[in-house]
Amino acid sequence: MSRSAIYPGSFDPVTRGHIDLIQRASHIFDQIIVAVAESTQKNTLFSTKERVALVEKAAAGIKNVRVESFKGLVIDYARRKKINVLIRGVRMVSDFEYELQMALTNRRLAADIETVFLMPSEGNSFLSSTLIKEAASLGADVTSFVPDFVAQQLNKKLRIKREA
Repeated sequence: MSRSAIYPGSFDPVTRGHIDLIQRASHIFDQIIVAVAESTQKNTLFSTKERVALVEKAAAGIKNVRVESFKGLVIDYARRKKINVLIRGVRMVSDFEYELQMALTNRRLAADIETVFLMPSEGNSFLSSTLIKEAASLGADVTSFVPDFVAQQLNKKLRIKREA
């Protein structure tokens, strides 16, 4: 029986922690769709198209992964894809409270869709796209947190933003 899952998020930008979770999930599920949210409550630095491209490049070596964008509720997207498992990453206890609220809300809205929580490796457990963007904006070298090509795009984007 084939098992598929959706790993939704903003991925602004994709981090080594995200990649770690994608790899972990790829060993559990036959197919993973990394679903990049088009419209989020977050003010994203990268466009949806840019985020999809960065995630595609980051996950290129993982055969059972594909990357798509989606609009609206992830549970509606999951139903359109006929997939009933969502993957969510939990880094710290502080993440768990928010993720639990979201999972329970999704369960109330769509009882047929389950949420599976995965933890990244210890070395990636503290990574946050928000903190990485902040550190990069202050001139920090973030290549230990994101792939080199992501760091380059991040620095380019932040340089353009500063010059604007």
